[in-house]
Amino acid sequence: MLYILLFVLCILLFIFGMTIIRFALFNLSANKLKGWLIKLTSTPLKGMLTGTFITALLQSSTAVMVITIGLISARIMTFPQSIGIILGTNIGTTFKTELITFNIDKVLVPFAICGALLILLKNKKARSIGMLLFGISSVFAAMKGFEMLAVPLTSMSFINNFILSINDQLLLSLLTGTIMTAIIQSSTAMTGIAMSFLLTGSLQLDAGIAIVLGANIGTCITALIASIGGGKESRLAAFAHVWLNVFGVLLFIPLIPTLTDNASLLADTKNVQLAHISVIFNVATSIIVLPFATRFGKMILFLHDRKPKKTT
Repeated sequence: MLYILLFVLCILLFIFGMTIIRFALFNLSANKLKGWLIKLTSTPLKGMLTGTFITALLQSSTAVMVITIGLISARIMTFPQSIGIILGTNIGTTFKTELITFNIDKVLVPFAICGALLILLKNKKARSIGMLLFGISSVFAAMKGFEMLAVPLTSMSFINNFILSINDQLLLSLLTGTIMTAIIQSSTAMTGIAMSFLLTGSLQLDAGIAIVLGANIGTCITALIASIGGGKESRLAAFAHVWLNVFGVLLFIPLIPTLTDNASLLADTKNVQLAHISVIFNVATSIIVLPFATRFGKMILFLHDRKPKKTT
């Protein structure tokens, strides 16, 4: 029970770290991000590049989606303008997945101390840099916690049995990734957890890939919640985010065996292999949809903007 509690605390630490990183980066970039989102979305390609850059900067696809939905709700942006941004958020979010594979154990404590000291200063920029350093140290400390707790957790019979069951059923792995991500509100945290169990050898790579695919669907729940009460076009943007990831997952499920067999070509360790495969999934999905962005938007309108027929 203690290990489970510690694991939950690591999840909370990871989410806390990602949150303050996002706040710090947002404070450093001020309102320029919103201006870029509004101005650089005249075409789906511009929108995708802008969405990719801002998501990589804020380290959160969910944050960019919430900002976008807020702009649509305020009638500053339209639903068609958001299509490119949605494609870009899926690519930009892969930067943090790659980031957590780096080993910076030696600088975690100095980062945390420097960050804490800078947060105490009155200067806004210095505080933001302090939040950034402290957030990075929190995220990597949580990742270290995941790795350390993965072994004792798999020694618990019910957790070991569950992992064995999802190893044999990819759809169950997919569902696990979706539900867990919807609960903890972080696809990166879910990916980090999968990486930790991959390193212990208890989780197979194909099941890890399925979990990451499911995490991409589960992360859409925040955008759906943010769109409630925001008007028709806000809901359409949230639904577009969901459908993009659902289409991508349906496309990649049959490719899981191929990706698993060729993962060694991408990297030596399974956690880095999983990060690279996540990049391939998100980039490929967005690039495939990009030439059909206008039609994709029309499909969303067709599915979710049907007006009831008037009765005479």
